[in-house]
Amino acid sequence: MKFTLSWLKDHLETEASLDEICERLTAIGLEVEDVDDKAAYKPFVIAKILTAEKHPEADRLKVLTVDAGDGKPVQIVCGAPNARAGMIGALARPGTYVPGIDVTLSVGKIRGVESHGMMCSEKELNISDDHNGIIDLPEDAPVGTSFASYAGLDDPVIEINLTPNRPDCTSVFGIARDLAASGLGKLKAPKAPAFKVEGETPVEVKLELEDHLCPGFAYRLVRGVKNGPSPKWMQQRLLSIGLRPISALVDVTNYMTFDQGRPMHVFDADKVKGALVVRRAKEGEEILALDTRTYKLNPNNVVIADDNGPESIGGIMGGEHSGCDENTVNVLIESALWDPINIAKTGRAHGIITDARYRFERGVDPEYMVPGLERTTELVLEMCGGTAAAAKVEGYKGHQKKVVDFPYAEVKRLTGLTVSNDESRQILTALGFEILSGDDKAAKVSVPSWRPDVDGKADLVEEVMRMFGVDKIAPEPLPPTGSVNGKILTTLQIRTRTARRALAARGMLEAVTWSFIPAEHAKLFGGGSDKLKLVNPIAADMSDMRPSLLPGLLTAAQRNADRGFGDVAIFEVSGTYEGDTPDTQRRVAGGVRRGTASLAGAGRAWSNTAKGGGKPVDVFDAKADALAVLEACGIPMSNVQIEQGGPEWYHPGRSGTIKAGPKVILGTFGEFHPKTLEALDVSGTLCGFEIYVDALPEPKKKATRTKAALELSPFQMVKRDFAFVVEKAVEAGAIIKAATSADRKLISGVNVFDIFEGASVGEGKKSVAIEVLIQPADKTLTDEDFDALTKKIVGNVEKSTGGALRA
Repeated sequence: MKFTLSWLKDHLETEASLDEICERLTAIGLEVEDVDDKAAYKPFVIAKILTAEKHPEADRLKVLTVDAGDGKPVQIVCGAPNARAGMIGALARPGTYVPGIDVTLSVGKIRGVESHGMMCSEKELNISDDHNGIIDLPEDAPVGTSFASYAGLDDPVIEINLTPNRPDCTSVFGIARDLAASGLGKLKAPKAPAFKVEGETPVEVKLELEDHLCPGFAYRLVRGVKNGPSPKWMQQRLLSIGLRPISALVDVTNYMTFDQGRPMHVFDADKVKGALVVRRAKEGEEILALDTRTYKLNPNNVVIADDNGPESIGGIMGGEHSGCDENTVNVLIESALWDPINIAKTGRAHGIITDARYRFERGVDPEYMVPGLERTTELVLEMCGGTAAAAKVEGYKGHQKKVVDFPYAEVKRLTGLTVSNDESRQILTALGFEILSGDDKAAKVSVPSWRPDVDGKADLVEEVMRMFGVDKIAPEPLPPTGSVNGKILTTLQIRTRTARRALAARGMLEAVTWSFIPAEHAKLFGGGSDKLKLVNPIAADMSDMRPSLLPGLLTAAQRNADRGFGDVAIFEVSGTYEGDTPDTQRRVAGGVRRGTASLAGAGRAWSNTAKGGGKPVDVFDAKADALAVLEACGIPMSNVQIEQGGPEWYHPGRSGTIKAGPKVILGTFGEFHPKTLEALDVSGTLCGFEIYVDALPEPKKKATRTKAALELSPFQMVKRDFAFVVEKAVEAGAIIKAATSADRKLISGVNVFDIFEGASVGEGKKSVAIEVLIQPADKTLTDEDFDALTKKIVGNVEKSTGGALRA
């Protein structure tokens, strides 16, 4: 919402400065977004042309001698046809920015003659579109003074950010009323329009629609108008807020929209055929609107129509056919009420944004419908002449004011402010509220017709608060909620976040898949029960709640492969469903790798087939992902057990189940069974895993003191390699576990980096090579220390697996 300072002072009697007004506007909830103080117009001065001689090298140019009142005439080259000696106009000197041509002037030569500035036209100063000649001021214009001040161009423009719940402040008058209520001046009472009424309005208006769509329609005929340009003061105000002056009749309606928040419309009465009918549009009807666009209407839209068809989209935009122009003689002025919801829906459906729609969809003052018609008529008669006929009002049944019970103590309870009962009553009265009755504890308050946003006592408290001063609310610290390092998130929330980070760190990309999948896919992964079928699925292939994350991830991987991205590693941490109750919903971290999207090839690993990786994914990639999630979630890896074999959707010989004890299943992993992939129409080599995040045991409470073991060791890590010959049936995990248990303080990790089978190690045997990471914590290890640790590692492995150190 934009307005000028002088415009505001038409309604507000105040001595406050521009800064004080802007500060108060923001304080009462009408936040000032921008202030244009018109500093760009300050360099322009009123100057007199002393001489005007023909340019020696150009017939259409003149060389002027111009006096700017300082006794130092300057030479200017000018092409204006009306430039002459003795003329007074607006001078722009070198260094001045000219807004109409977007140029900063400098001293230059035009056809060989030096020019020190320019005499300006109205278009060059953005005053109007007139560029037929330079500005011609009266003879008594004070030479040497500010042209902006003389022409009223130095009027600051204020722009406020208006919230949708304040339709009363979509007018300059409403803003002035708020400022006056805050104590920054006195509101000027508007004068009642006074003009002569002759005859009746012959046009008939029929309301053929539901009452709420058009609660009232006021109108009158004005005969014998002469439509021309509006007065300069009105043009300047409209230009200052970004509106282009068109004609007096149109400018009056735009002025009323901003001055009083009352959108109006004028029809050329001679173009209206028959009666005006306010109705719903017919399917397929069209209207050529004032913006020169044709809109196809439907019964959801409300129109004002005559025998020719729709002449206006009610409350939004008029039609081109009945619009006023320079030939208009008789006008029909309309002031109507429209349903805010219907206005909003119609505007959005057709993409029409107008100042009228902006106000009607927020709610205009119903009681100003007739006074708005009177004020508009008065302005039309002043500017265009003519004779006004008697006004007519159709459908309006009056406004029923809301009455709100207002306990005075609510101000203190809701805001903490101590405001006396008298002060509360004074504030509400100044804003237009009426105190109907009450005592020292409460009052019945009548809400004015221009405040549709006020419904209850909390709204009245807000009015008192913003006028009394939001800045007077004393800040109070929030009550303590516990220790600073108290846990805010639940364990499940923390583990969900941690699982995502761990999988992303392993090069996997997070995916979000549908929670519902085809029934065939659900049955394939242990689901498909009637309890998990959707009553109203959004599609036939989304009929069941998912029992697993894997179907969605597998099909997502295939979609990527179909588009040329065959090597994919994706994961998701979300919910799966085992039943239709809250306790049967699970939080699962699942992932899928396809093609060669493996991390195993990076570094020293027994499964490497080529330097730098490039091998197809396999069960061990899925296992590594699953264990990474468990480790990130803080599960002691020494307690984790892995059993061969998994659910039927995995390959039976290339899958595993992760447990914590004999009964608690933490997750599964493996390569997918070919039949599973075939049923899902998925191709390629794929492996995957699922970790049941909600099944992970709660971490044991530990002391908050930082332990030395968690600190970085100042001693260098040492690596030692061992190769053990064991039976083929012995799992590598057993060797890792035995080696780790040799000394848990010194050994920080054990990795398998080679597996060899051949005649040299014996029939039914295999060689498993491990890398042991030794991290001293409190001293540098001697050769004797390493020898002792080596004996313990070899002894533990031989005792646990029956293997022997390979020679």
